[in-house]
Amino acid sequence: MAQEIYISGIGIAPEVIASVVSRAVEEVEGIASVGVRDLATNLVSMFQSRSTASAPAVEAEVVDDKLALTVHVVVFFGYPFKKLAETVRAATAHVIDAQVGVDVARVDVCIDGIVFPKE
Repeated sequence: MAQEIYISGIGIAPEVIASVVSRAVEEVEGIASVGVRDLATNLVSMFQSRSTASAPAVEAEVVDDKLALTVHVVVFFGYPFKKLAETVRAATAHVIDAQVGVDVARVDVCIDGIVFPKE
């Protein structure tokens, strides 16, 4: 397990923050997934002799006693990126305030993939 994040007198495992944020962001219309969930990539990594660690879906760090978050998402085609990022930021800040009770310094949104409709 990764080292805990200490903020406002509590220690929180990064996985807990990632779970809370992921659940909220997955509810945003236009989000296909939080983090990259590519079956082919996952299968290849299972059969490789060396382990390839993928980037976490949600990264968190403490900046001036506030959380700075980076959320990696895959989006559906047809949703404007800027509007999606704004909605992800709002959902993330809301869930962190409601569940963790700390302020959010910033939420960076990384669009790591896009899902196109089948024709």
